[in-house]
Amino acid sequence: MSWSSIFDNTFSAFFGVDAMVYAIAAIGLNVQFGYTGLLNFGQAGFMACGAYGLGMTAHYFQVSFWWGIVFGLVFAVILGLIMGVPTLRLRADYLAIVTIAVAEVIRLVVRSVTFKKYFGGSDGINQFSVPYRKLNPYVESDYPMSIFKASTIQAILLVIAFALMSLVLGSMMRKRLAKTEIFNETTAWIAGGVGTFLVLVLVSTKVTYKGYSLWSITTGWVLTAVLATFVWALMRSPWGRVLKGIREDEDAVRSLGKSVYSYKMQALILGGVIATFAGMMLSLDRGSVQPDNYSRDVTFYVLTALVLGGVAKVSGSIVGPMLFWGLLAFVDSFLNELVSNGHKIPILVQSPNQVGPVRLMVVGILLILLMVYRPQGLFGNRKEMALDGR
Repeated sequence: MSWSSIFDNTFSAFFGVDAMVYAIAAIGLNVQFGYTGLLNFGQAGFMACGAYGLGMTAHYFQVSFWWGIVFGLVFAVILGLIMGVPTLRLRADYLAIVTIAVAEVIRLVVRSVTFKKYFGGSDGINQFSVPYRKLNPYVESDYPMSIFKASTIQAILLVIAFALMSLVLGSMMRKRLAKTEIFNETTAWIAGGVGTFLVLVLVSTKVTYKGYSLWSITTGWVLTAVLATFVWALMRSPWGRVLKGIREDEDAVRSLGKSVYSYKMQALILGGVIATFAGMMLSLDRGSVQPDNYSRDVTFYVLTALVLGGVAKVSGSIVGPMLFWGLLAFVDSFLNELVSNGHKIPILVQSPNQVGPVRLMVVGILLILLMVYRPQGLFGNRKEMALDGR
């Protein structure tokens, strides 16, 4: 069994395009669910707005590619109003039912034969990402992620990226480590950060990305950092504190003279606008917009990744998707290596064709155990899980 290959695939998924896309979508969902308490199951619909905004503008209207970003954001605002005006007086599971229905209606409309002229039907829209591809500064070759094999400039950038990730993860782990008798909070942060940095350096020694994938990853993670910083600052403002108050007890907030309905609408639209960037990055990376890439499963994966990292924590919105896709890649690679070496798991895995479903089963069991023993997520706070379901 090649453990090197397993860890290489895991690391690639940990920082890959899927993790980046889901991190952006999770940041938006965190504004809605984690901070405001809105159980939105239609996040995939907002992602589709961003993707189709780009695709339709560049492919059909023959205007500048950059106008597609504007149209995607406008589509998201319109969808937020359509979704929010009649539903934001509902709570908890009632709101969830309506939002998932709206997202499914959008998917079925854009893939229908009737509107194929505008949305491309089930074939989607293709060949619209040329202007984005022309901005790619990387040549189409393999780029190593090892600081020992990369060029000088790339090695410096990798060290900075690894150091920032180590600081974030060290900060998230420090309270857990500080509970032991070995560390206080300062030494726990240092130990967690140094340990994370060493792990990243070691597991990245054989990982490579193609030029275009690295361009999407670079652009996407920079965008993720900008959006995360924006939300982090916003949630520490008076506006963000009102959202948290609505999550805890909206009647108390209403008694203070705040328009709960208005704040909910703002949170829904803001979270949706952030999610449009996830749809844009996914469509640009793949070079196409396919309606079934924005099915209800996407929303549930985003929600699962968010809860895994920890709700109402911006860092949890980022680390959760990274862990989610890294875990999927690890289980998938491990099972494939196991089967390819002639081993079998009775009943579950007898051939390579069974690896995919079993991978989801294993990850699902691990997530169930997480919900039983740590429902606030790996780095979340149980007090932040409050949701007004009246």
